Formats: sequence, C-alpha cells, structure tokens
Amino acid sequence: MRLSVYIIAFNEVDKIEDCIKSVLWADEIILVDSHSTDGTTEIAEKYNLQIKHVTFCGYGKLRNQAISFCKNEWILSIDSDERCTDQVEDEIKSLIDNPLHDIYKIPRRNFFMGKWIKHSGWYPNYRQPQLFRKDCMRYDEKPVHEGFINISKKPIGILKNSIWQVPFKNYSEMIHKANRYSSLGVEKLESKGLKGGILQAILHGLWSFIKHYFFKLGLLDGKAGFIIAFANFEGTYYRYLKLMEKNSKWKSP
Repeated sequence: MRLSVYIIAFNEVDKIEDCIKSVLWADEIILVDSHSTDGTTEIAEKYNLQIKHVTFCGYGKLRNQAISFCKNEWILSIDSDERCTDQVEDEIKSLIDNPLHDIYKIPRRNFFMGKWIKHSGWYPNYRQPQLFRKDCMRYDEKPVHEGFINISKKPIGILKNSIWQVPFKNYSEMIHKANRYSSLGVEKLESKGLKGGILQAILHGLWSFIKHYFFKLGLLDGKAGFIIAFANFEGTYYRYLKLMEKNSKWKSP
C-alpha cells in the first residue's frame, strides 16, 4: 500500500529539514507552505517532494487543502516541528499493509528545554489522528486547534510508538506562538458565544495554569513545567483580552 505525507509549514527554516529527512521513506511528500519568507521552501527544494503554496486561512482549511493534494490511499500528517522515528516508520509500513482501522492516532514525545516533557499534558499528547485513509477523515474548519470528522465506521486505532516534537526552539518562539494562537483563538471563542473582558481573561488564564501545573502534573517537569503552565496562562489571558478589544471597537482620538 502506498503512502502520502503532507507537511504544513510557515517560516520554519530551522526545523523543516529534520522533518523532511524523517519521512523520506514515504512514496509521496507534499510541503504545504503558507508563503514562507525565511528560506523554508529553498531548503525543501533540495529534496524530492512537491511544494504547494497556500494562503493561510486557518488550520482546518489548510489541512483539508493538504489532503486534496495527496494522491495515495493512506496519508500521514506531520507538522514541521515533528519528527517521524524509525520505530513509527516500521509500524506504519506494517499497519497499512494489514490495517485493522482506517484512522490512527500517534503519541508524541515533546522535547523542551533539552528534555522530554513527560507531564504537563504533553505526553502522549495526541493531536488529531495523523495516519488515515484519504476518504475516511477530514478536518473541521476552525482557525486553530481544529478538530476532525470521522467518516469511517471503524473505531480509531492508536500506534504503539511515538513521533518526536520540538514545539519551541527558544523562548522567543514560545512567545511568538502564544501571540499568534491567541489571535486565532478569538474566532473560536466568538463561535461559542463567549465574552471577553479583564475578569474573564484572569479567571480563564488562572484555570489554564492550574490545570497544566497541578492536574496535568506539570510540577513534576520542574522548571519546564512551570514555564509551560505560565505560557498557557498567558495565551488564554490574551485570547480573552483580544476578544474584548475586538468587541469594543475602540477608535483613536
């Protein structure tokens, strides 16, 4: 059985090459790039893959467009900050030849501050299913933290082995992503009929910190666990402030 891999990327010059190298065994690789300006696509051009330039209109729409580019029956979805391990490669090859399911989730080992983060909600940290038959799954069109729609009648399987993820190369990137994701999250809050405001921002931000640091045992990850929990506080806090800003429609004097 043949496999297509799609990689979504935007300005990931420091990460894209390791990602591509980890899936060179696939029958087809497609880089879906949202008009990077930092040399990401120039690096990708060194490898035998297709490059599709797609204007970013939210992650759900972007992933559905990526699926439409894939020619093979089976698809592996991998992001530029993820790495497919040899163990996952072997497991996928075995699975698609004799599949029990049409859709599979893949556990992820996240590395931050030079260590594997075992708690904080970061392991096994399944996102949407990443291995699936092309006609059995698609994504909803939420701008961020998009969900998936299961078109198969079979239950969802789970791989035994983990891919690796390096979500942040440094603190600056962590802050940048928190800013970007909080902006994209405003639309999601609006769709739920929620209101923005300082009190909402503080309360939801505090709950996000408590959830990650205590309930998801981030305190066992040491300094990294505190930083992750605080980053979740910030992202949530600014998401509700940005919603308040949007609804207020302030004008300059």
